[in-house]
This record gives sequence, structure tokens and C-alpha cells, in this order.
Amino acid sequence: MHAWLNGTLLEDPHGPAVTVSDHGMTVGDGVFEAVKVVDGQPFALSRHLRRLARSAAGLGLPAPDEMVVRRGVADVLAAEHLPLGRLRITYTGGVAPLGSGRGDNPPTLVVVADAMAPAPPSTKVVTVPWPRNERGALAGLKTTSYAENVVALSYAQERGASEAIFANLAGHLCEGTGSNVFYVVDGELRTPTLAAGCLAGISRALLLEWYGGREVDEPVEVLAEAEEIFLVSTTRDVQAVTRCDERELVVGPVTEDCRKVWTAREAEDVDP
Repeated sequence: MHAWLNGTLLEDPHGPAVTVSDHGMTVGDGVFEAVKVVDGQPFALSRHLRRLARSAAGLGLPAPDEMVVRRGVADVLAAEHLPLGRLRITYTGGVAPLGSGRGDNPPTLVVVADAMAPAPPSTKVVTVPWPRNERGALAGLKTTSYAENVVALSYAQERGASEAIFANLAGHLCEGTGSNVFYVVDGELRTPTLAAGCLAGISRALLLEWYGGREVDEPVEVLAEAEEIFLVSTTRDVQAVTRCDERELVVGPVTEDCRKVWTAREAEDVDP
């Protein structure tokens, strides 16, 4: 692992670095991006940086300096060649009083790079009893306020699954804790619209561009009749779902086609 903080590559990436009064730590006032590293290069970095800026604007944080972020990315990737890895870019409200109000200090910017193992080709998911709030202030933003995801993922793991699936307040299928959901009904590939409150996933957008699919909001119960289900994310790519709650599924032809398209196009476009 290599870490960069506010312009400096740290000698010890595991050592103390961020102050205890950083607003990202005390109240989760921050945004982040997880970026896949392929053969030492960040995949779709420009898209991730645009989303980082959108999330920061949604929280009311000043716009991150893209060139500074890119310098941090370059520094951590230069420190060690990663055949397959993950970047974590975190941007917080900086040092602030111990409360919800922000201070006058500049934001904190952290870039971390570490190796990553390939995701397994298939997984199991569980729907959880807590809804996403598609009308909330953080809907669609990638923030560091992840405690809801921690609880949901723990619930899923206790039931033998690696991902938790949320409905929203309307009862429509929304997203996973760190993934977007695709499914097949009557041979048609579908995924929830962004109005459902799900994150505008980079992998989601790329797959829709490269393969296609219909964006539609449907009750979460649609998963009980779906012929195929799969997840997409930075760390999962296209990952088939072979069990949803108590229902077993097979890896179908649409999932396989999407996986082939993803593998071919990812090799062509490192930073689309």
C-alpha cells in the first residue's frame, strides 16, 4: 500500500496522518472514489474525477483541484507497479470543530493505492429490510457516510452473501452497498434509473454504453422473477448472481455476453 496526503507521499502508509478533528472522520463529511488499476494504469479515471467533483458539489465542498488529484494518483502509482489494484481517493471537509458545522480550514485530500485480488465470477446477494432514501440530501452522492452500508453488508454476510440489495422508499429496486444491479426479464436487460436513488456508477454507465439495456424502475420483487441477475462495480466488473435471497439462479447468456463485452472493451479504453 502507498498513501499520499495533501501533496506528500507518506513514508508509512499505515502511520498516523489525518488529524482526529478532520470532519471526514468526526461526522463523515467527505466524498470518495474507488478506481480500478489495470497494469499500473487507472481505469476510467476521468469519469471518476468528474463524479468526485459532482459529489463534492452535492455536499457543498469546494471543487477539488483535478490536477492536484491527478498528481496524487501519479505519485502513489509510481511507487509500485500494480498489475491489478485499487485507488481510493478521499476528499473531506478538513479540520473542523467537533460537530456538524464546518470550519474555515482547507479540505483534506488523500490518495491510497493497494493491490486487489480479482473478484470471483459469481456471488450471492440478500435483499435487506432497510430502504434507500431516494429523496435524501445524499441520494446519488458517493460520500464517506457509509455506516448504513456497513450494517446492510453485515446483515448479508451473516446470511452467506457478499452483497446487500436495497429497495428505495417507493419499494423499487435501487442498488447494492457498493454495486449497481442489472437483471434480465423476458430476455431484456434492465437496471434501475438514477431517479431510484442509486449511485451513478461508472461501471453501470460504461456497460449501458458498451452493451445497452433499459433503465426502468420496478418493485424490488422483480428480482424474484428475473431470469438473470448480475452486479457491476469497480471491484466486481460484471459479476453473476447465483443466489438471490433463497432463490438459486444460473449464469445466463446475457450475463455471459456482458462479461465478454466488458473484458474486451476494458482492454481498449483505460481512461475513457
